[in-house]
Amino acid sequence: MDFFSFLNFGLLDFIEIILVAVLLYYVYKLVKGTAAINIFVGIVIIFVIWKITEALEMKVLSNIFGGFIQGGIIALFIVFQQEIRKFLLMVGSTNFATKRSFVKHFKFLKQEINTDTDVEAIITACTKMSSTKTGAIIVIERNNSLDFVKNSGDKMGMDVNVPTLESIFFKNSPLHDGAIIIEGNRVTATRVILPVSKETMIPQRFGLRHRAAVGITEKTDALVLVVSEETGQISYIRDGEFVLYQDVDKLQEMIQNDLS
Repeated sequence: MDFFSFLNFGLLDFIEIILVAVLLYYVYKLVKGTAAINIFVGIVIIFVIWKITEALEMKVLSNIFGGFIQGGIIALFIVFQQEIRKFLLMVGSTNFATKRSFVKHFKFLKQEINTDTDVEAIITACTKMSSTKTGAIIVIERNNSLDFVKNSGDKMGMDVNVPTLESIFFKNSPLHDGAIIIEGNRVTATRVILPVSKETMIPQRFGLRHRAAVGITEKTDALVLVVSEETGQISYIRDGEFVLYQDVDKLQEMIQNDLS
C-alpha cells in the first residue's frame, strides 16, 4: 500500500469535504460566543488527530481517539443540548414556500450577519424609554429564523429609528404590548408573543418581559434588550443569560460586536 494513497480522492470525496466544512462552520456559528465554543474546538482537534492517526495507520492512537469520539456521542448531546435545540428549531420553522425565505435560512453561509442594524438608534430609544420607565422588549434577529414567533404578532415593515421605537412602546399605543422583531434595519413584527423561560435561577425581581427575553435567547441566537417598566433598567440578554455592561456606550459596542 502506497503511503500517500489516502490522498487520492474523487469528486464525491471533494463534495463530502465541502459539505462537512459547511456543517462545521454552521455549528461554529451556533456556539460562537458561548461557553460551548471551547468544547467544540477541543472536539474538532481530537477528531482531526484521530483521522490523521488513522490515515497513518497508527493503530494504538487511532483506537484511543476513535473510542473517545464514539463513546462521547451521548455526552455531546448533553453538553450541546441547547445548541442542538436551536438548530432543530430553526430547521423545523423553515418556510420553503418562497425562494426568498429559503435563501434567508442560509444566511450563515455569509461571512457576517447583516450589520446594517442601527444599534445607536435602538440604544438611544431604550435610554429615553428608561428615563420615563416605559416597558419595552426588542428582539434583534441574527442567524436563526424568528418566523415561528413572528406569526404570533402583527407584521410590520418600518425602518429602525428613535421615533418609531418610542411610538411603538408608548403606553397608550395599541402596539406596545409584547415584543418587536428587528431584522437588519427593519421592524418586521410587533405585539409578538415570546416563549417564556422556565429557568428557576432567574431572580424574582425580573418579571415576565425578562423571562420572555431569556426564553427566546435559549431557543435561538437572537439578541434582546428589555426596558423595565418598574425600574427603567435596561437589560441585555444573549444565549439565555443576562449580559453585564458598564454604560450605554459599552452596551452599544457590545451589541455591534455580537452582530458582526
